[in-house]
Amino acid sequence: MFLALEDLASLLNDKRGVQDELWFHTVSDRAASVEPKGLFVPLNKESGDLLEAISNGAVAAIWDKEDTLPHYLPTQFPIFYTNDPAEAMKDIINLYIEKLDGETNKHMERTNFIISSKILLNKNKQTYDIAGLLAKVTSPNKQERRG
Repeated sequence: MFLALEDLASLLNDKRGVQDELWFHTVSDRAASVEPKGLFVPLNKESGDLLEAISNGAVAAIWDKEDTLPHYLPTQFPIFYTNDPAEAMKDIINLYIEKLDGETNKHMERTNFIISSKILLNKNKQTYDIAGLLAKVTSPNKQERRG
């Protein structure tokens, strides 16, 4: 199960560009990462620029409201604005885990999260090892859920 554009729209209301049906195969905070059908989330200046992310397969981006969009960006390119890209990334990961909750097909296609920034770790004091989180979600021996 892939993360969908409509999933992002449910989290982030401030957006522009085409809002057609679209599924993300990757989510990355690095423009240099090859990210086919990717969502680019620049968390800091070391993330790289949007043009490089697009050339590596990004088809949408999360963007800090305080930063100016590059002039070369096509108007149809989906952009979701946020005040805090790291917080948005955390929310996206949590939404994706909820979306996968209960799915037990070990061979289904999933969105690949490529996160190299320590901002998320420092800000949230926890790891976002998506493989580990997915293993917990899809484990057949899950314990009773609370809440």
